[in-house]
This record gives sequence, C-alpha cells and structure tokens, in this order.
Amino acid sequence: MAAARTAPTSPGSLKRIVAASLIGTTIEWYDFFLYGSAAALVFNKLFFPESDPLVGTLLSFLTYAVGFAARPLGALVFGHYGDRLGRKKLLVLSLLLMGGATFAIGLLPTHATVGSAAPLLLTALRLVQGFALGGEWGGAVLLVSEHGDAKRRGFWASWPQTGAPAGQLLATGVLSALTALLSESAFTSWGWRIPFLLSGVLVMVGLWIRLSVDESPVFKAALAAAEERRAADATAEKPPLVAVLRHHWKDVLVAMGARMAENISYYVITAFILVYATTSVGLSKQTALNAVLVGSAVHFAVIPLWGALSDRIGRRPVYLIGAVGVGAWMFPFFALIDRGSFGSLLLAVTVGLVLHGAMYAPQAAFFSEMFATRMRYSGASIGAQFSSVAAGAPAPLIATALLADHGSSTPIALYVIAAALLTVVALACARETRDTDLSEADEPSAAPVRVGTDA
Repeated sequence: MAAARTAPTSPGSLKRIVAASLIGTTIEWYDFFLYGSAAALVFNKLFFPESDPLVGTLLSFLTYAVGFAARPLGALVFGHYGDRLGRKKLLVLSLLLMGGATFAIGLLPTHATVGSAAPLLLTALRLVQGFALGGEWGGAVLLVSEHGDAKRRGFWASWPQTGAPAGQLLATGVLSALTALLSESAFTSWGWRIPFLLSGVLVMVGLWIRLSVDESPVFKAALAAAEERRAADATAEKPPLVAVLRHHWKDVLVAMGARMAENISYYVITAFILVYATTSVGLSKQTALNAVLVGSAVHFAVIPLWGALSDRIGRRPVYLIGAVGVGAWMFPFFALIDRGSFGSLLLAVTVGLVLHGAMYAPQAAFFSEMFATRMRYSGASIGAQFSSVAAGAPAPLIATALLADHGSSTPIALYVIAAALLTVVALACARETRDTDLSEADEPSAAPVRVGTDA
C-alpha cells in the first residue's frame, strides 16, 4: 500500500524549510569543524603537552576521530525515533546536544590545570558532538527532500549540504580572525575559547528557526497510512532498522561505499592540510586558514549548481564526476602545495573542494530516494554515518601518520585515490534514483515510482 500523494509544498514554505535546514546544519557543522581546526592548531599543546609536536597532533586528531565513532550510534537512535516520531523533533534535539557540547568545550580546563582529566573531558564532549551530528544530517536533508518535488529535488536538497562548507567557512573565518588579531600566546591562552562559546548564541538562533517549520508532509502521510494498516490488521510495524536491513541492505552498502571518497577527500583537504601546509611546507597558520576559508566559500557556491545538474543528468553521473575528479587531482593537489605559495595552496584547495562538491551535492537526494518513508531516516543515516567511522574519522589521523612515517605526500595521495576507486565501484552497483516520487515509494518491496524525466 503506497502512501497517499501529498499536496505540493508552496514555494514560500519550501524556501523557509530550506533556510531552516541550512541554518541548522551550518551551526552543527560549525561546531564539528571548529573542533577539527582547533585539533590541528592548538589542542596538541593544550591537552597533550607532554608529547612531541607531531605525536601531540596525532593524539589530538585521535580525539577528533572519536566524534566520528559516536556518529553511527546517533544515526541508529535518531533514525529510529525520526522514523517513528517525525523529523522535526529530532532535529531540535540534535541542535541542542551539539551546541551544548561545543559551548562546554569552550569552558574546559586544560592539561596544565587538571592534568590527564582534561583530555578525558574533551573526549567525552567530542562523543556528544558526534552523537548529535550522526542524527542531524539525515533529518535535515529529509525534511527538505520530502517537502520538495522530484524534478528539482537535487537542487533543493543540496542546500542543507551547503551547511558543511558554510560551517567550515564560519569556523575557519572566526579562527582566522582571532589568529590575525591576537598574539600567538594570547590565542593559545584564551583566544581559542571564543569560537566555542559563540556556539551558544548560534544555537539559540537555529533553535528559534527550526521550531517554526512544519513536519514533512510525506512523513505525516506515511504515518497515517501505517496507523490505518495497524488498525486494520493489528500487526505491529517492524522497527525501522529491521526493515532497512531486510529490504534495503544493498542500498546501505552503496551509500557507505559512495561516501568513502567524499568523506576522506574532504577531511584531507580541509583538516589535514592545516598540518601539512604548516609543518611540511612551512606556511603560516594564517595562510593555511585563509586558503581553506576561500576554498570553502567557493565550495558553498558550487554545491547547489552540482545539485541542479543532478536533476538534469542524474545523481550517479554527477557523483562519478566528483569521485574520478578527486582521485585524479590528488597528485597535482600536493604538488601545488609543495610550491609554498598562497596562490598555489589556494588553487589546490579550491579545485579539490569543487570536485568534492560534485559528490556531496547529489548525496542528499540520492540517499533519500533509496529508502521508503518509514525507514528513510534510519536508512539514509546508517548508510551515511557508518561509513564515516572508516572514512572521515581516521582520515586526518592516517594522513598524519603516513606523513610521519614516509615524510612524503605520495602515500597520502594514493590513500585518497584508493577511496575514489571504492566509490566508483559502489556507484557502478547503484541504481539511478533521480525520478523517484517519495510520496509513492513507500512499499519497500515495490519498484520505485517514477515521474516525468524532463527536469
């Protein structure tokens, strides 16, 4: 039994929903990326001061990776309740958890004050961040995907994706401004706390906006249909996780494989690059931060363009452009950085992020279209977040370890290329989802329902 067709969302309402998702994801990614930048710049000194600089950076990135380890748990918990209770309620909770943990990091005592308790407290708060982000992504992209129409879903659903570069832009911009205005000692002593404490203000703004939007009409229709079925035959609905593993396990594996190149390349380009440019090439922190700042601005601008292109030619072709492009760019990427100039570093980062955008933009619509409504939050979140443990979590750590062991960027480039090949294989196994009607594709055993292809 398919869910009843829902009335189309008005353009004005859709724009408000897109804005609410974008602002919320921007704040969540600001919090998450702020930690990554701080891990590369100051946490090695403040929380692991007894280690030599590179080992301290490795330990700092290890706490960074812990946040990714909590994301699958967030995906399971938020996905389950998001499929049972609705997208909006869980998005409000994820925002509060993320913002609270980030604000608390800004108040943490350092190793000099409380000794080994400092990195333990830091790790605990990082776990909360990861748990919240594991539930954030699926709800944010689904809220937009399920409000919009199939013909422009790739474009509209790509806007919450711009929250990642917007958050990176905001986090890097704040850090860049502070490092420019403050002395090295002032920034290390207290200046690093300011961006974390700022999160408290941002969360209040995001919370006010998120509370003003409506629940997904597709979800409400599917929930009503499920209640009718339950009343008619008194059969309990299977838990979303069980339904996903029974009907969509192949789609989960495809989503996980598709994320490998996207996740690994992003954290190499934006997080590890701060280590490589400053320690191996000798560029200043300010120079490296500025390159990521400008590259993130371009990244933000191109994501909706890639999303619109996926409405024209399909999700898989655009995703393939990004995967192949990122793999091919890795050797030129490091060769440009090794020149030691801001211009070459900027070119390397910007082109890398533009190619990354070709994977990231269609991802929201692509993953949403793989799953039926009553298991969509769980399926999309599990596919996206479980892969992050093997991809994004260890990427800066592996890249830093490879640099320490080999003193060369070659193994790091090969690492990203291997991830790109894995993503290409996953995409070859995927089905094209561009024309799926989310309001009718609610029976997991049914073939996807299609709409007109004139995007």
